[in-house]
Amino acid sequence: MKQIDARGLACPAPVLQTKTALQGESSRSVRVVVDNAASQQNVQRFLESQGFQTTLEQAGSDYLVIGNRESLLSGRLYPETETHDNAKKIMVICASDRIGSGDDTLGKKLMANFLRTLKEMGDDLWSLVFVNNGVKLTIEDSDVLEDLTAYESAGLKILVCGTCLEHFGLLEKKRVGETTNMLDIVTAMQVADKIINM
Repeated sequence: MKQIDARGLACPAPVLQTKTALQGESSRSVRVVVDNAASQQNVQRFLESQGFQTTLEQAGSDYLVIGNRESLLSGRLYPETETHDNAKKIMVICASDRIGSGDDTLGKKLMANFLRTLKEMGDDLWSLVFVNNGVKLTIEDSDVLEDLTAYESAGLKILVCGTCLEHFGLLEKKRVGETTNMLDIVTAMQVADKIINM
């Protein structure tokens, strides 16, 4: 079994270390130790994308992600890049919970209206990414939580920065989207046809 100690590393380093350790290896089983929930979720999702069945154990403050796979063939591409045949892949990155500067109340109202209006893009809207203060839009009591949940239920990919959630102490309050890391975000940016920054 391949052993990887990724404790003390900030996202996306645990995923990158795991990816590097598995390159060129014929391991059918791997054990990754991390020390925070965001890294645990990211490593677990990465291993599953590579064809591993995962289990989780906790030892004190450490998380042990154990992966086993039947075949040495890799899993699907990571992250998912499927889309409708004729649709463009538009990614919207929300780095704040408001639009513009000046009046905060107005800025939050504008962001809520923007997110609610995104559905007008139809199938071209491929992914929503929340980083920095933008992660506050994905937590309980968010004014747009119902809208984001509806988008996710309809198949829209929603990525939420785990490092950002941890920084603000909001990891346990997130209610929509996948907790993710910069590797996921950068990889998704590579395949997007258009990126809109808010």
